[in-house]
Amino acid sequence: MTPGSASDQSSEKGTSPKATPTTPHPSGWRVDPAPDGRGAPPQQKPPFIPRSGTFIWILVGLLALNVVIAIITSGPESRPQVPYQPFFVEQVTADNVRDISSTGDSIEGTLKKEATYTPPDGGDAVEVSEDFKTEVPSFIDSKAVTELLTEHNVVINASPPDSGRSVLGTILLAFLPTLLIIGFFLWLIRKQTGGGRGGILGGFGRSTARRVEADGKDRVTFKDVAGIDEAEEELEEIVDFLKNPQRYTRLGARIPHGVLLYGPPGTGKTLLARAVAGQAHAAYFHISASEFVEAIVGVGASRVRDLFKQAKAAAPAIVFIDELDAIGRSRSGNVAGLSGGNDEREQTLNQILTEMDGFEPGTDVIVLGATNRPEVLDPALLRPGRFDRRIAVNPPDRNGRVAILAIHTRDVTLADDVDLERIAASIPGSTGADIALLVNEAALFAARRDHAKVEQRDFTDAIEKILLGAERQVVMTDADRRRTAYHESGHALVGMLTPGADPVRKISIIPRGQALGVTLSTPDSDRYNYRREDLVAKIKVALGGRAAELVVFDEISTGAESDIQNLTQVARGMVGRWGMSDAVGPIAVTDGRQDGMLLPGTVPASEPTQELVDKEVRRIVDEAEDEVIELLRQERHRLERLAMALLERETLDQPEAYEVAGVPLPDEEPSEPDPTVTTATSRAGDD
Repeated sequence: MTPGSASDQSSEKGTSPKATPTTPHPSGWRVDPAPDGRGAPPQQKPPFIPRSGTFIWILVGLLALNVVIAIITSGPESRPQVPYQPFFVEQVTADNVRDISSTGDSIEGTLKKEATYTPPDGGDAVEVSEDFKTEVPSFIDSKAVTELLTEHNVVINASPPDSGRSVLGTILLAFLPTLLIIGFFLWLIRKQTGGGRGGILGGFGRSTARRVEADGKDRVTFKDVAGIDEAEEELEEIVDFLKNPQRYTRLGARIPHGVLLYGPPGTGKTLLARAVAGQAHAAYFHISASEFVEAIVGVGASRVRDLFKQAKAAAPAIVFIDELDAIGRSRSGNVAGLSGGNDEREQTLNQILTEMDGFEPGTDVIVLGATNRPEVLDPALLRPGRFDRRIAVNPPDRNGRVAILAIHTRDVTLADDVDLERIAASIPGSTGADIALLVNEAALFAARRDHAKVEQRDFTDAIEKILLGAERQVVMTDADRRRTAYHESGHALVGMLTPGADPVRKISIIPRGQALGVTLSTPDSDRYNYRREDLVAKIKVALGGRAAELVVFDEISTGAESDIQNLTQVARGMVGRWGMSDAVGPIAVTDGRQDGMLLPGTVPASEPTQELVDKEVRRIVDEAEDEVIELLRQERHRLERLAMALLERETLDQPEAYEVAGVPLPDEEPSEPDPTVTTATSRAGDD
């Protein structure tokens, strides 16, 4: 989900330079058929599914054929069933049976003249004109039957009597169903391939891109995008070229063939692409890179050719390829630790490279690609002439989050106490998708509580649910509650008393998610770089719970598992990524990636270096733990007060926690971050 919504409150109108017949679309965008007239995008009924009226007529025709076949292939009327004894034996003895045919124990025969059979129970008499059938009891010897028939000159046929089926009926019954099935599948294939173009497999090679014409009243424009102003500014030139190409071409300039949008998930890359198309009134083709690749070799390349053919015919147009790394990964087997792809993916990538090279001058088609992993893309894809520009789409800052909240709450009824500035300050590092989820969760909380409007408390609870997890009903023993209270009090007290630590926002011993208790700490403002003191403070806060257990119970438990994982990651980053160890120096030994892969330009460290890194990590953690244990021993009275308050109230908000601990509240005035050094934003929140 991306920041912003699909509705546009501006009065800006426009029409596409090449308007085509359209049909309504649920999103409010105008949905056009393909330029070559081959049908609508996949949101509508797929072309290979027959319309309901046609399908009904096909069924009626098949039923009629079935009736005709039944009439043609039907044999004579069924023969009357008579008993073997006395009727059959009496008629044979009276020389009234002309011939018989036998199949197993069944006998079918013909009389010389009519006979009447009266059932022994007094039922209605049965007139047997000629044909009849009977069953020979199993206890009667077949030899005796044969002797009886021979004695009375009854003709015994070697094959069963003719069923009356004609040769035409036999042929129809044998071959017509198969022919009908084959014909029906051929008709489906012909419908799929658009009337037979491209052969049997031609339909698979057609592009599956969804095309929408961004000139409806609810189109997405830059007014629906917030928090990523830098990316918008770089794309405004693309929009201006699509709207006024002569302004650039008269000076010999050319617009970039491709623009790569990269950044973390949920930052608004897809929304930006839609906004570019909506702002420029250009046709918009949206496809995921994974849709190009199929099991049939050559289909991906064929779909690429078809997509670019449609885009050129609809120019000016935007072709947006989402998750570009699905087919654009490096073809060498030694980039970012990834192996090369299969032949089908490489053929698809080669076709994209060829198509982007083949843009004629004046072709108003721009390819927008989006990926979360630009480091794995093939260098040939990123060279000038293909994806000329690379635009980073980063999480928004505080002001950007306020703007995104304003967009997502346009259709939400807010109470007077809702402070968007305060909410934005509480969620540093959040993306547009995170904010959209937050607003929706707050609205759900308000609905469950039967509020007339969404209140600030609903937003606060939604933030806690997203950051800390939903509350769960767990019955803990008194010993577990007491240990959890001291554990969380240790985290909180170390965070309050350690310089450089993030302020404590909330302490709770109510089980949430996988944790039995939580301590929430967030910075007052967005932070883009951290000093060594700040990182050591993070390690100390993570060690606070374990140290509190050692001070109070003189033993440790499994409750510090996630704390140890977090502090180890920070300590290894200090030594191996950020050069904060004098013993190792400013050398990149690790890159901190969760998948263990190395970034381009880094090499695996030697064993002596790796041992040195391990020693330095251990030294940093051990020194921090000793200091935390000493701090908690000195401040044992504060630790006891916090733990007792938690056992009594279960949850302490920031003012209550600082008051109970006897620590003054931190300065709430946000300080301006130093923009000279940037690293990944960390959010402290201990389980």
